[in-house]
Amino acid sequence: MVATIVAAGLALSNLIAFAAGVKIGGRHPGATGISIFSAVMLACAYGLWRLWYGAVLGFMALLAIITVLFALLLIEASNLLGLVVALTVIVAAGWLFFKLVRVLSRIQMPRRAANDG
Repeated sequence: MVATIVAAGLALSNLIAFAAGVKIGGRHPGATGISIFSAVMLACAYGLWRLWYGAVLGFMALLAIITVLFALLLIEASNLLGLVVALTVIVAAGWLFFKLVRVLSRIQMPRRAANDG
């Protein structure tokens, strides 16, 4: 449930920020990249809501990539804000990844037949 909200929130906040004209590094991001990322996040949110194995696994892969990238950004953290943001993202993504491991194992767990006793 939390992962679904996170994925949908990332997609919607990305679209809202683009529509509001937010600049990144002094430039407006491209509409293609924004729409692709938002579509992937909305697809992940829908798949997580439906508990599809592939969607959970894909979202876990994205969380792992995000964690590694923010760990690498710690090398370039030149102020306290950069350090706090990177550590917050690493902890949050790692915690969500850890929680999704259990969800993933329950999805692939075989169902017991009604007459197995």
